[in-house]
Amino acid sequence: MIASYQKRVLVVDDDKDIRELMHLILEMEGYAVTELDNGHGVLEAIQVLRPDVVLLDVMLGDMDGRDICKHLKNDPGMQDIPIIIVSASHGLHTMHEKQCGANDYLAKPFDVNELINHVRRFAA
Repeated sequence: MIASYQKRVLVVDDDKDIRELMHLILEMEGYAVTELDNGHGVLEAIQVLRPDVVLLDVMLGDMDGRDICKHLKNDPGMQDIPIIIVSASHGLHTMHEKQCGANDYLAKPFDVNELINHVRRFAA
């Protein structure tokens, strides 16, 4: 029997409660979850982890998640990694506001099933 590959999710959010909630939910769904509480380690984490999906908050304490997203989507080595922008303060336009190229958008507060469905769609 061939061992199945555990899909990896990187959660980037400066809100500890949100990060822990996403981690718990996604881990219960069988994902390997890594958390970051700021934007400075994102590029290195992606290079090391090669996540299947990135959940990226817009309003990080130190950076704008849309700027990180734009950088990733302009990098040939990382542009294919799906990025889901997560935001409490904006609507769907947030994803396109800086033309960052995110693959999807998830509003906070989010429904547990909505989070799972978003991640499942891109980690398939």
